Amino acid sequence: MLTGTYSPALVLISLFVAILASYTALDLTGRIATTRGRAALLWMAGGALAMGIGVWSMHFIGMLAFSLPIDLGYDTGITALSLLISVLSCGFALWLVSQQSLPLWQLAFGALVMGAGISAMHYTGMAAMRMQPGIDYDPSLFGASAAALWIAFRLRRNTPYVRLARCGAAVVMGIAIVGMHYTGMAAARFPDGSFCGAAVDGLSGKGLDNLVLITTLAVLVIALLTSVLDARLEARTAVLAESLTLANRELTQLALHDTLTGLPNRTLLADRIDQAMQRVTEQGGCFALMFIDLDGFKPVNDAFGHHMGDQLLREVAVRLREDLRSQDTLARIGGDEFVLLVQLNEADDALRLAARQVGLIGQAFRVAEHELQISASVGIAVYPGNGLTPQELLMNADAAMYHAKGTGKNGYSFFDASMNSDARRQLQLLQDLRHAVEHGEFRLYYQPKFDAANGSPVGAEALLRWEHPQLGLLLPDKFIDLAEKTGLIIPIGEWVLNEACRQMREWYSEGYESWRIAVNISALQFCHVGLVESVARALRLHRLPANSLTLEITETTAMSDADASMTVLKQLADMGVDLSIDDFGTGYSSLMYLKRLPANELKIDRGFVRDLEHDSDDAAIVSAIVALGQALGLRIVAEGVETDVQQSFLTQLGCDSLQGYFLGHPLPAARFMQNIHQAERLTL
Repeated sequence: MLTGTYSPALVLISLFVAILASYTALDLTGRIATTRGRAALLWMAGGALAMGIGVWSMHFIGMLAFSLPIDLGYDTGITALSLLISVLSCGFALWLVSQQSLPLWQLAFGALVMGAGISAMHYTGMAAMRMQPGIDYDPSLFGASAAALWIAFRLRRNTPYVRLARCGAAVVMGIAIVGMHYTGMAAARFPDGSFCGAAVDGLSGKGLDNLVLITTLAVLVIALLTSVLDARLEARTAVLAESLTLANRELTQLALHDTLTGLPNRTLLADRIDQAMQRVTEQGGCFALMFIDLDGFKPVNDAFGHHMGDQLLREVAVRLREDLRSQDTLARIGGDEFVLLVQLNEADDALRLAARQVGLIGQAFRVAEHELQISASVGIAVYPGNGLTPQELLMNADAAMYHAKGTGKNGYSFFDASMNSDARRQLQLLQDLRHAVEHGEFRLYYQPKFDAANGSPVGAEALLRWEHPQLGLLLPDKFIDLAEKTGLIIPIGEWVLNEACRQMREWYSEGYESWRIAVNISALQFCHVGLVESVARALRLHRLPANSLTLEITETTAMSDADASMTVLKQLADMGVDLSIDDFGTGYSSLMYLKRLPANELKIDRGFVRDLEHDSDDAAIVSAIVALGQALGLRIVAEGVETDVQQSFLTQLGCDSLQGYFLGHPLPAARFMQNIHQAERLTL
């Protein structure tokens, strides 16, 4: 028998290639497992090529490490066939491990096919030498090569896909594969006189081992680097996906929750109401929607600032939330408005729960070293019964809340159908009021003022009327409060001022130069920064002397912020405008401030004049007001004169001028002047 020898360097190189090929195979298996579709097929094809070349290279370098005392060569075609068998075997292995599950029988069958394929590659490669006579194999050693491959396959499949474990598994697999190869080589027997048929025209020569090694290493390194870079890219993509998921979760939180208190907002509340309605429909029962509005919250904001108001809102949310049951929902839908959705056994249970909410909020709050006291008005809508949709339930609970506010606050009210009709009427009136401002539906009526001593007219008070297209002529008590709440009083007040000045200019041109036209200034209009400029503009536009205009300001308005009022009143007085303190005696004025006000006139409220004949207290109050006004050098005007007895009494007290239904009703300008002219003819 011919005795072969091995090159130690090439044996070690073959071992290194086997380990590198094993690690590359394990890494590529991980890439295939994490991809789908076309990408998985591309990774499988590339992995089969890289792993197949690596395993074949280990085998071929092992063949080159073997030498006999004769010339050796390798048939090109048979060698290429052994490479193809290696690639196909590795491709089958990668396909097998990429399956969702791997039963024992499938594992056994795959190991058999894989072992047979690698063995076929090895013995096909041995056949590429075309030895004559043929190679003999020891059967016992031949069986050991298949066993070594099966053990290597089992170790690879049972190793977790972490890099450290892959390194260890790759070493074991590399040793097993190399062991299989050299075990197979040890099984070969070369009889004396053998010669290599491929030595003449086959692959041979010095440097072939280097070429195979470099080519194989290039393929394996490229495959491994591609896999590692792709894995890192996938890891970064996973981090970005996680970040995106977190961002989406945060956006959902922001979209469905109030940012200040963390409570559900209107959108999420509507969904919860809809779910509760479906549950009642399917399972029966009922629930209540409680609309909670904080009484006294605005003064906290005004006194301490919005940051304190925000802290108070958070404290309210915490206190109400602590009292919640798991099946209930507390939401903040804006400003100082909260909504509580509570499941009920009986509709009457809402009464007790609403009282509890009022009591909880009525307890003092400790916020930033301040003890704050507020209350709550709660409106209750019950389902079924008070609405068919979430929006209708909310609207009805809101209407009930406003009813609770209107009846004294710090309480609760159940919804009643009449509340909605009132709310709709108010909404329609507001829309009509805006339309009236835009389309000039307002009119001025004039009530005459007369000199108390001689009965001659000294001017008029301009009184606002709304000529509503459907409701007819409306008095101010029907719409002024609404105009104040919505701010429409500002444009309405400017129109009144301009129209009164225009009309007074006409009368002034007709010879009534001593008259004064009186215009009421609302509280909101008086506080408006443009009041002084509006007055100056109206006087300038209509070329009216400033002392022909009297602005009537209520005592309460003038005294609400005495220093600020003083500034505005002084500017008006400097212009020459006549100033009158209206409804005097009904407020809580300070005589010290009254003395400082640049007023020209005091107007006694009609409430004192009405019962003048029958109430000695009213008579005493009127006498005191007249005496006070005279002492301060002010003109005294009494309004609401309805009888000759009142006229006589007020005249005797020393009032300068009188006004009331007994003397003249409010009339449009044309009819007003008709009455004036008629009175003038009678006096002549």
